[in-house]
Amino acid sequence: MLLSLIIFLPTIGALILAFFDKTAAEAMRFFALAITIATMFLTFGLYMYQFNADDPGIQPVLPIAADGSIGNALTDYEVGEDGTVLRGSEPVGEYQRGIALSWIGSWHIYYRLGYDGISLPLILLTSVICFLSMWASWSITKQVKGYLILFLILETGMLGVFLALDFFLFYVFWEVMLLPMYFLIGVWGGPRKEYAAIKFFLYTLAGGVLMLIALLMFYFGSAPAGTGIEPTFDLSRLAAIGQGQVEGVVFSQTVQLTAFWLLFIGFAIKIPTVPFHTWLPDAHVEAPTPISMILAGVLLKMGGYGILRIAFPLCPYGAQYAAYALVAIGAVSIIYGAFAAMAQTDFKRLVAYSSVSHMGYVLLGIAVWKIGESGAAVGKEYWQMGLNGAMFQMLGHGVSSAGMFFMVGVIYDRVHHRDLNQFGGLAGKMPLYTGLAAGIFFAGLGLPGLCGFIGEVFVVLSAWNYSPLLAIIAASGVILTAGYILWALQRVYLGSEYRGPNAEAITPIYLREAFIAGILLFFAVLLGVYPESAFSMMRGSMALLTDSLDVGYQAALETGAALQTTLVQ
Repeated sequence: MLLSLIIFLPTIGALILAFFDKTAAEAMRFFALAITIATMFLTFGLYMYQFNADDPGIQPVLPIAADGSIGNALTDYEVGEDGTVLRGSEPVGEYQRGIALSWIGSWHIYYRLGYDGISLPLILLTSVICFLSMWASWSITKQVKGYLILFLILETGMLGVFLALDFFLFYVFWEVMLLPMYFLIGVWGGPRKEYAAIKFFLYTLAGGVLMLIALLMFYFGSAPAGTGIEPTFDLSRLAAIGQGQVEGVVFSQTVQLTAFWLLFIGFAIKIPTVPFHTWLPDAHVEAPTPISMILAGVLLKMGGYGILRIAFPLCPYGAQYAAYALVAIGAVSIIYGAFAAMAQTDFKRLVAYSSVSHMGYVLLGIAVWKIGESGAAVGKEYWQMGLNGAMFQMLGHGVSSAGMFFMVGVIYDRVHHRDLNQFGGLAGKMPLYTGLAAGIFFAGLGLPGLCGFIGEVFVVLSAWNYSPLLAIIAASGVILTAGYILWALQRVYLGSEYRGPNAEAITPIYLREAFIAGILLFFAVLLGVYPESAFSMMRGSMALLTDSLDVGYQAALETGAALQTTLVQ
C-alpha cells in the first residue's frame, strides 16, 4: 500500500488539480507543493520505518501463510549468511520479496513493486528534488494549471521506474515520463523550445524502442519451447535466468550480447554518454528552471539505474564482454564534457555539458569489472568500490546539478540573459546569492567535504585496478572541471561591474530562493561530510550484485563451452 501511495499520490493530486479554477494560480501552487511534500515524507517513512539496511535483497519481505495468503511486510527480521530470512533465530519459512499482483494475466504481466539499497537512495533523491523543483515553480506564470498537472504526472513516472520490478511495468513507467517532459519543455521552454522538445522526444523514443526489443527477447527467451515453463517479465527471475540459476532455461551468449547493447544504448541516451548526448544541452537550455532541475537531478540517473537494475543483472556475459568499451566511453565522456563546458559562453549550456562530464564517472564506475583467465572477477573489492562510487556520484550530481541549474535560473529570472561575457560583479549586488552559488558550484567541482568529491575519488581509485591509463584520463577530468567552474564563477560573480542588460533588475535573492538553495547546499555538505548516510543503504545490495554477476558470467562461460563441445561432437 505504501509503495503504491508513493507512486500514485502525485497522480491523485494531478486529478484533484483538474477541478481547480484555472484563475486560482496561488492555491494550485500551494496544493501541488503540499502533494510533493507529502510524497517526500512518505519516502522518508519508507526509509526510516520499513527499510532494513542489513538485508541486501529486494524488500519488502512478505511472509506466506500455509493457506497461501500473503502477510504484512516484516520489519523485525535478520538475514543469515546464507541469505535465509530469520525472525529471532528461526527461519521465516516461505516468503515473497516485493509486492506482486496479477495485472494482465494472459501475458504474465504483474504489478510488481519493491526496493533495495540501489533504488531507495534514488527514490529519496527523486522526492526531494521534486519538492524543491515544485517550490522553484513559482516563477512559472503561464498556464499554471497544466504545468502543475504535468509536473505531478512526471513525478509518478519517475518514482514508478525506481520501484517497478516487472520489466513490462518498468517500461510503462519509463514511457510515462516521456510525454509530460515533452510538453513541459515544448510549452514552457525558451525560444527554441519546440526544437529541443522534439529532439528530446525522438532520442528518448528511439532508446525506448531498443529497450522494447530487448524486453521481448527476454520474455520469449524465458520460456523455451517444450519445457512447459511459462514466460515472465519478473526482473528477479529474468536476472536468475541470465545468471544461470534456473534449471532448464538459459539466455545464450548471443542473446546476452545482443540484448545488452540494445539496453545499453537505450539507457546511455538517458545518462547521457558520448555519442548519445546531443539532445541534452538543447533540452536543458530551453527547459524552464524547475524542469532543468528535474532533468539533471533525476532523469539522467534513470540511465545509470537501468544499467544497474536491468542491463547488467540480465546480461552478465554481455556486460563483461563490453566492459572495456563502457569504461572507455565513460572516460571519453568525462573529458569531452569538460572541454565542451569550458568552451561555452551560455551559463546554462555550460552547466548542461558539465552533466555529460560528471555522469561519465557513473558509467566508468559501473563498468570496472576485471576478470582473470578463469573468468572470475579480479579485485572484486575495487569493482564494488566503483559501483558504490557510481551510485554516490548519481546522488551527489543529483544535488549539485539541480542546485547549479537553480542558481542559473535565479539570475536569469532577473536579467533575462545567460551570456557569461556580460556578467560580473554580482557578489557586490547579491552577496547571499553569491555565497550559496559558490557552495553549490564547489560541490559540482568536487571540493573535499562536499558531495561531488566522494563519488569521483571512489570511481578513479577503482578504475586504476582496471586500467591505469583510463584512470589517469578520468582523473584529469577533475582538473578540467575545476578550470571551467572557477572560470565561470570568476566571470559571473567577481569582477568590477555587471556589463549586461537589465542591471536595474538585479535585486537580492528572495527568501524562497534562499531556502531552496540552502536546502540543496545542506544536502551537498551532508553527503560530503557524512557519506555513510548513503553508503549504509547501498553497500549490501552492491555486494550482492557483484557476487551474482561474477557467478552469472562464469555460468555463461560454462554454458557456452558445453554448447561448443556438443557441436564439435
